Amino acid sequence: MDYCLLLPFTLGISLLWPCFMATEISQTEEVKHPVDSHLRVKRGWMWNQFFVPEEMNKTNYHIGQLRSDLDNGNNSFQYKLLGAGAGSIFVIDERTGDIFAVQKLDREERSLYTLRAQVIDSTTGRAVEPESEFVIRVSDINDNEPKFLDEPYEAIVPEMSPEGTLVIQVTANDADDPSSGNNARLLYSLLQGQPYFSIEPTTGIIRTSSKMDRELQDEYWVIIQAKDMLGQPGGLSGTTSVLIKLSDVNDNKPIFKESFYRLTVSEAAPTGTSIGKIMAYDNDIGENAEMDYSIEDDSQTFDIITNNETQEGIVILKKKVDFEHQNDYRIRANVKNRHVDKQLLKYHEEASSTLIKVQVEDEDEPPVFLLPYYLFEVFEGGPQGSFVGTVSATDPDQRNSPIRYSITRSKMFSIDDNGTIITTNALDREINAWYNLSITATEKYNVQQISAVPVYVQVLNINDHAPEFSEYYDTYVCENADPGQGLSF
Repeated sequence: MDYCLLLPFTLGISLLWPCFMATEISQTEEVKHPVDSHLRVKRGWMWNQFFVPEEMNKTNYHIGQLRSDLDNGNNSFQYKLLGAGAGSIFVIDERTGDIFAVQKLDREERSLYTLRAQVIDSTTGRAVEPESEFVIRVSDINDNEPKFLDEPYEAIVPEMSPEGTLVIQVTANDADDPSSGNNARLLYSLLQGQPYFSIEPTTGIIRTSSKMDRELQDEYWVIIQAKDMLGQPGGLSGTTSVLIKLSDVNDNKPIFKESFYRLTVSEAAPTGTSIGKIMAYDNDIGENAEMDYSIEDDSQTFDIITNNETQEGIVILKKKVDFEHQNDYRIRANVKNRHVDKQLLKYHEEASSTLIKVQVEDEDEPPVFLLPYYLFEVFEGGPQGSFVGTVSATDPDQRNSPIRYSITRSKMFSIDDNGTIITTNALDREINAWYNLSITATEKYNVQQISAVPVYVQVLNINDHAPEFSEYYDTYVCENADPGQGLSF
């Protein structure tokens, strides 16, 4: 009581043997099938695995025929199919034992079905043979294109990197069976990105193939293709895009775009005053564009500091200027990057420089006395109008305004427009030996410009007082006093 599974001679079917007899044998007996090496012994019955190509569009695709060798053709045997997919994916003609696939199979969804075959005698309702188990495997066809796993791809590589620098590795996956020929064996190629980049065909590693300058182009779109069947004609392919950005290196020095700057400063400006800005430009970015400014010859009058946010050079007044002393300055400023790697020093050998002319603006300054203070001496007792001394102030500006003088709150002295001080009352040293005066000088052209200077006048003594006793004395003398005898008080 044996049965066989008859397989049709259909192109693509792995097992091309028209009839496989499932014969009862000893469990210890080794049996080899003349075509399929997957035969083995199970529960005394020989069973096998059979292959059906996936994605078959044919309705009721005939897989094979199940037939018992006891079936004499009188239609008394009934064939049944049990297990996963039986009745829904796989059906059997109960009379003939023909097995059909009634649905399209997709290996990527399920690649193996385990079924059981049974033969029933319809007259008795009893099994003719014990159940026998077999496997139907869905064989792979190349129906899946490669797909890239980690899109979107983005990579960063330093500009000016040498040829062969690793950029990124892209990886595609093919859902087809890797053990089925070349269906899932991929080759990578570059569709866009030459001549700057190359890709290793088997690994998907992208490398640089030439030096690139970020200042000319800072990013590149590279298109990668992955094709199965080792790239052979008829293979399926998938593509992905990689955005490759160039990171900056300090391969550009800062350069002044202006070779000459003209600035002005008031002579009245205090030290620390910002008098103007200069600007150098660096094609690099970020830290590589940070710069420091300096003045050649270590100027004592001006300095330059860097605005770290704008990278401008701010010229500041280091020492007050005087228009009447010097009305213009010429200074030369240099600029260099703050951070330069040793291997990039060749790009920074000569610093950029520019000339700055600073024009000092004249301001209307108050009069200036020749001395910080004056000390005069005059004898007491002199007549009104006696000469005391002369003070002198001048206008430091170019127009040299005439000066008017005045004395603040004094009844004893006066001053004329020439700065000559005279007495207006007789001086008495015994009454006041010193006078502290404040002399004011005012410009005639601008009365708002005023200066003051202290004047100290010492009154000198003259012999203008006779000696005086400090009190009145009464004296007595006795009569008959001898000559030379002292008086009594």
